[in-house]
Amino acid sequence: MNRRILLKRLTVIAISPLIVACSRSQVVAGSNSQITVTPLNKGYETWRKFLSPEAYRVLFEDDTERPSTSALNYEDRKGVFICAACYLSLFESVHKYESGTGWPSFTQPIAGHIETKRDFKMIMPRTEYHCARCGGHQGHLFSDGPPPREERWCNNGVALRFVPDGESLPILRG
Repeated sequence: MNRRILLKRLTVIAISPLIVACSRSQVVAGSNSQITVTPLNKGYETWRKFLSPEAYRVLFEDDTERPSTSALNYEDRKGVFICAACYLSLFESVHKYESGTGWPSFTQPIAGHIETKRDFKMIMPRTEYHCARCGGHQGHLFSDGPPPREERWCNNGVALRFVPDGESLPILRG
């Protein structure tokens, strides 16, 4: 076999997993249900007027806030954590726990309200997750959480708002 043909075939074999991993998928962790939220078809620039510059960078430019800077790290009241951009409910407080990472962490999201994709920004592949409604970047999913799910949904605090039990959820934006 010609060396050039062999090299082409080896290259195709080597990059095949990367092509599959880079494709965006809508996955709801721990559930076989389909996405129940209708995604908004708004350009990211539309959200700038509703958000602080830091929140915009995290949600729509995939930035990460500095660890241990969010007051939500210490939020232990009962309630719901919602997307800071469109106000979709993402996490219930019963699933929040102290991971020691410096970011608010949860054991699971509200089913159907999150979508995921593979992220290679740190070279090693990670699972990045977004609000299923506005597409705002929330954080990353890791497999080092507490039993039984062993999931750590590590969220940027600036990408969330907390609504305590007893208060009405705000009307969805968008």
